[in-house]
Amino acid sequence: MPILSSFLAGLVFGLGLIVSGMADPRKVLGFLDLAGAWNPSLALVMVGAIAVGLPAFAVAKRRTRSMLGLALKLPTARHIDRRLVGGSLLFGVGWGVAGFCPGPALTALGMGELKAAVFVLAMLAGMGVFEILERRKQAVRPRTA
Repeated sequence: MPILSSFLAGLVFGLGLIVSGMADPRKVLGFLDLAGAWNPSLALVMVGAIAVGLPAFAVAKRRTRSMLGLALKLPTARHIDRRLVGGSLLFGVGWGVAGFCPGPALTALGMGELKAAVFVLAMLAGMGVFEILERRKQAVRPRTA
């Protein structure tokens, strides 16, 4: 059941991206073009997502299990560090250059967009580099008993 629910949630998310036009990088880049032909439609999508997400997270914070009976794994970190700021900057630059973030990129890849394929390959390469660096850092860090 969890796999089917995950599939359906991803399908609804992808369809929502297609219907709202957010799988089209031109719309995203239009939103980011404040000095040119600014397109506010992404702001409306974000407001809609926040309106749906806030009550859902408020309910989730009071629960220990999901509706499917699985453990809820909500984020617990509350501090801002260099890694968070650096990752946010890198994400923002990539978003501004390509017009994609991961969800819309995967949706556009499924629609056969070549630009999305390049983005997804670069994203996967970046994830791989991160994993390699994290493993090296763990190997260098002394282990305590």
